[in-house]
Amino acid sequence: MEPKTLFDKVWDAHVVEKIEGGPSVLYIDKHLIHEVTSPQAFAGLESRGLKVFRPEKTVATPDHNIPTVNQHLKIEDELSRNQIETLTANCKKNDITLYGLNHPKNGIVHVVGPELGHTQPGMTMVCGDSHTSTHGAFGAVAFGIGTSEVEMVLATQCILQPKPKRMRITIDGELQKGVTAKDLTLYVIAQLGTGGATGYFVEYAGSAVRNLTMEGRMTVCNMSIEMGARGGMIAPDETTFEYVKGREFAPKGEDWDNAVAKWKELKTDDGAVFDKEYTYKAEDIEPMLTYGTNPGMGTGISGNIPRAEEVEASELPTFKKSLEYMGFGLGDKLIGKKVDYVFVGSCTNGRIEDLRMLASLVKGKKKADSVTAWIVPGSKQVEKQAQEEGLVEVLEEAGFELRQPGCSACLAMNDDKIPAGKYSVSTSNRNFEGRQGPGSRTLLASPLTAAAAAVTGVITDPRELF
Repeated sequence: MEPKTLFDKVWDAHVVEKIEGGPSVLYIDKHLIHEVTSPQAFAGLESRGLKVFRPEKTVATPDHNIPTVNQHLKIEDELSRNQIETLTANCKKNDITLYGLNHPKNGIVHVVGPELGHTQPGMTMVCGDSHTSTHGAFGAVAFGIGTSEVEMVLATQCILQPKPKRMRITIDGELQKGVTAKDLTLYVIAQLGTGGATGYFVEYAGSAVRNLTMEGRMTVCNMSIEMGARGGMIAPDETTFEYVKGREFAPKGEDWDNAVAKWKELKTDDGAVFDKEYTYKAEDIEPMLTYGTNPGMGTGISGNIPRAEEVEASELPTFKKSLEYMGFGLGDKLIGKKVDYVFVGSCTNGRIEDLRMLASLVKGKKKADSVTAWIVPGSKQVEKQAQEEGLVEVLEEAGFELRQPGCSACLAMNDDKIPAGKYSVSTSNRNFEGRQGPGSRTLLASPLTAAAAAVTGVITDPRELF
């Protein structure tokens, strides 16, 4: 048999029908939905007299619009309230599992899926959200879809999808102390740019990737979309199995043993061919920070914003425009720049490991008075675990406040908005103009770099604070 990549194995196993010269009809194992991209899909089904084909394959949770304070009170914003009430009504009508606001399993959809065991190796998974690529950390083919496609999956449990090309990114070596999975992925995106993986599904490989925890792997796969990839994935291994084992919706008993035996086959065969390959050294990566208005505009924290002669002439006008928006200059150093807000959370870095990382650096220190810090757990379970582990106490003693779960200031669809002109060091995934609020200025970073900024009030290399 011809050697296959991990991606090919999972994709090919789910093709119901291949349309000659066109897309594949791909079966979807798990459909995740939230309040923003599902209302129109349900309305479309109703207008056509269709029912949800397999409601047991769909899981719902509101996350984008929910407030992160006083979640027990009525939501004041009418649009947000309507979207959440609509999701609740649609799930009830169609017998879909819903982890609603204040439910002990509520949270960001890409945090809830893995922590409950809905996400498993070898699956196909979709959601009306671009960061569905997060679930690829388990060896799943997971990708974001549009509202019309949400309707298609609800109606048929399948999707029409052209097969992407295959890319492998290998990072070998050992990450330095203070360098995290977030730094690794920001480094790769800075190398390839925001369009470097367009049209590809990326497999991450190499010793530096294999040494990451599952939460670190989720961070890496989450950001795949930021370099244009359709999704990212990592072959499952003992780290994966250990994480999934015992979770609520994971297989049990003999089913578990059978599942693991199959999952162990989910790896790229020797001799399998990728359409494109890149290799990097872990030792070259330091704490990373973005300085512009897309995730590809990043640099090591000790470095400088590029000078004019280091930028392609054709790109210089837009590069300068981006820096003008950020209030930075060509060749500027980032260290020492003033910070107004720090946001730790999102589907990229809102897991318990991220909060542990944050607490490890701020323990025994105090937050700078000039900084507003929003620490937002990715789910109710993460919130509960942070309380049980004493992380909340550490953060409160340092002057931080742990808010309630939600997408929050990642995309500012609720009240958590960075004011115009203010600088935010954020552990989220996008730094476009106005992403965290109209006129806001976002610098993407790891939880450690965010923590260092919070306690010093300026951009600081977190390695100096260990």
